[in-house]
Amino acid sequence: MSIHIAVDLGGTHIRAAAYRRGETDPIKHHKTKTRSGEESVFGRLLHLIEEVIPTDENITAIGVAAPGPLDPRTGIILETPNIQEWKNYPLGEKLSAHFKVPVYLGNDANLAALGEWRYGAGQGHDHLVYLTISTGVGGGVISNGHLLEGQLGLAGELGHATILADGPVCSCGKKGHLEALASGTSIASYVEMQLAEGTESSLRSGVKRTAESIAEAAREGDALAISAYQRAGKYLGIGVATFLHIFNPTIVILGGGVSQSGDLLMVPFRASLREHAFNPAYLENLITTTAALGDDAGLLGALALVGMREM
Repeated sequence: MSIHIAVDLGGTHIRAAAYRRGETDPIKHHKTKTRSGEESVFGRLLHLIEEVIPTDENITAIGVAAPGPLDPRTGIILETPNIQEWKNYPLGEKLSAHFKVPVYLGNDANLAALGEWRYGAGQGHDHLVYLTISTGVGGGVISNGHLLEGQLGLAGELGHATILADGPVCSCGKKGHLEALASGTSIASYVEMQLAEGTESSLRSGVKRTAESIAEAAREGDALAISAYQRAGKYLGIGVATFLHIFNPTIVILGGGVSQSGDLLMVPFRASLREHAFNPAYLENLITTTAALGDDAGLLGALALVGMREM
């Protein structure tokens, strides 16, 4: 029986699962911490993959969703903030040498887009924009039924589109990126700044200020918390309007923890999107929705990548 292995490599956890060809329910599925004790991240990854290989089964390929930037053609991790020792790291080559099978590597947000297109909310749409909104903002684009990767596989970094030229500094060090204006981190940073300037808020009571706790305060009527989500929704709408002008999708899918805040984000987002789309034709029959695959987006995206590469 032909078995594929899918891996979702995160800064905190690594997940791996084994799938039979053509199936999306895993035979085996394990998760481990990315770092623990003296063992290297690569060593932990090897052991995790070995744990999910079914007894007496042969694997034919491995797909890996990994944080970027990376080169999917060579399987090299160019750089990743959460695994700093992996600079120009030949992950694909090393895994292939160990398991003696082809290894296909992809940017985690790109593969989440691929997974949603093949198995989730994007099924039936050949023109799709996906954004994951959590600590940062990642993205992926399906155009005419193909994942856009670009010359070096670096396409789809939608979170680093400049939305406000002199805006707040992004995690990458540049100013005014979408990530710096609409991520969970940016929502918390905005609240902290407003509190430092003396704005009244229930959030002064010692509640840990995360996007989730701010959303809870907003639902209880806190004006500052509400304004933080209105601000994030406004800039998200500006960013997505720009993506509509470039890619003209039929569906925009929002994933990640911040997207689960419901109307707090979606109402100002949709209002801003209507305001900033320069022609109503871009909004005609456009669907804006939340992701369907949840935590499985990376794994199923890696699985979809294997299927795409083997065609």
